[in-house]
Amino acid sequence: MPDRSRRNSLAWGAAALTALAFFAAPLAAQGGGTTPATAPAQAQGTAPRALSLQEALQMGAASSEQIEISRAGITRSRADVIRAQAARLPQLNGSASYSRTLASQFQGLGGGSSQPDTTTQPTGCGGTFTPNPALPLQQRVDSLENAVRCSGQGSGLGGLNFGNLGFGSENTYNFGFALSQPLFTGGRLTAQTRIARSGQAVAEIGVQSATAQTQLDVTQAYYDAQLADRMVDIAEATLAQAETVLRLAEVGGRVGQQSEFDVLRARVARDNQRPNVIQRRADREIAYTRLKQLLNIPVSQPLTLTSTLEEVAPVAVADTSAGARAVVRQAAEQVRVQQAQVTIAHAQRLPSVSLTSQYGRVAYPGSILPSWSDFRENWTVGAALQVPIFTGGRIRGDELAAQANVEQAQAQLQQVRELAELDTRNAFSQLDAARATWESSSGTVEQAQRAYQIAELRYREGLSNQLELTDARILLEQARANRALAARNLQIAQTRVRLLPNLPLGSTGGASASASGGATTQGSTTQSSATTQTQQTQGAAGQTGAAQGTTGGTGLPTGA
Repeated sequence: MPDRSRRNSLAWGAAALTALAFFAAPLAAQGGGTTPATAPAQAQGTAPRALSLQEALQMGAASSEQIEISRAGITRSRADVIRAQAARLPQLNGSASYSRTLASQFQGLGGGSSQPDTTTQPTGCGGTFTPNPALPLQQRVDSLENAVRCSGQGSGLGGLNFGNLGFGSENTYNFGFALSQPLFTGGRLTAQTRIARSGQAVAEIGVQSATAQTQLDVTQAYYDAQLADRMVDIAEATLAQAETVLRLAEVGGRVGQQSEFDVLRARVARDNQRPNVIQRRADREIAYTRLKQLLNIPVSQPLTLTSTLEEVAPVAVADTSAGARAVVRQAAEQVRVQQAQVTIAHAQRLPSVSLTSQYGRVAYPGSILPSWSDFRENWTVGAALQVPIFTGGRIRGDELAAQANVEQAQAQLQQVRELAELDTRNAFSQLDAARATWESSSGTVEQAQRAYQIAELRYREGLSNQLELTDARILLEQARANRALAARNLQIAQTRVRLLPNLPLGSTGGASASASGGATTQGSTTQSSATTQTQQTQGAAGQTGAAQGTTGGTGLPTGA
């Protein structure tokens, strides 16, 4: 009997040393070491890229497609301003044309050519017709009839050549300039310029809003990736704990101190924990992929995140009044736009005055290429006045529609202002809740760490069983998971409050995730809930009730 007791004591001593060795490894891994995200890179032989949060924000702003789209809107709005201002300035247009006549109705009157056809003139058709009142009546009639007869052969009355007037000219050249200058438009041009400048202001606010939203998205993706790292650490440490419990049960079974049932339960608990580790690693891969997409980093490039979750700095609160919010400023600009549309509608009732001038040079040469002497000058200056007399009610309809748009824009401005006030209160409430959760979790982790140390010492001295040690480990791991989740929520809540003036309404960015409800990654499928964390740590303890989220249980192997 004494020999048997001595053998049992030696066996349990070896089992205790084995357990301490396996317990120390997970704790050392949690306290420091290589970030899990760098392990695949080292296995592949690719050096990971160190990335801080500040660098990620700079890369996100430089590679954001939404910011580029907003900047294109600024360019478009500047073009509208230029067009509106150009309408006030003189408009000068030049023109040039050439045409060739193949057949003309004026050819029989001497048109169609600038040169008279002397080869087919009848007899007595030479010279120029000049009336002479001193001649007898019969001679005057004869000379007039002769002039009419000769006019169809290239020479008109008095030697007039119709071809020189452009009637049926074979070649026609026309060069000219047209000038127009609005003098009075009833305020229409001023209103159009005001609309264009309001559109430019809206576009600039849109760029600020897109930049703020990009910073929030990058910050969230960055801390979600770090949270996924922590969840992988917790899952792997829990799996190591489950393997340690299994080895203790197997040693106890070999020396006759543990039953086969206890060994089977420990093995099943260990096997049930492995899918949790696989799932957490998959979530981490998705979180890192989302972050790389936002930064335009190749998916195959491994990353090492250097800014930790615990680096919580005080937030600099900007002007978060309703009037300072980007959406409210844009709504106010829309009101100004609609008011300018009312001015344009009223301007239709007033007369519009403009100055016009046209200058041109025309030529009708007999050959294809003209000479400078062939050109003749045309120049006109005038003024145009347009007054609406009867439009059938169209102007009245435009005025009613413009006024209705103003009333709608004002109502929308008031609605957006109220929503902005609510959104601001919601952001600060989330920040207060996140800070309170973060501060409370700090003491919880310290207490859970101390409780685990005491449970480990009691188990080493034989004063407690494995159930007490496992429960302490579960509480410690759950406290660490809640601490990481609280840090993530606080970081995102602070970022949102800092960027609040330029953020769109309702852009919470997942900052309101609580320690009990978990964190949801915006734009990705990464999820880390306290319930899942509890299931992971309970699986390490070998409990069959882990799926129900319980932290206690029976049936664990007992100590010596």
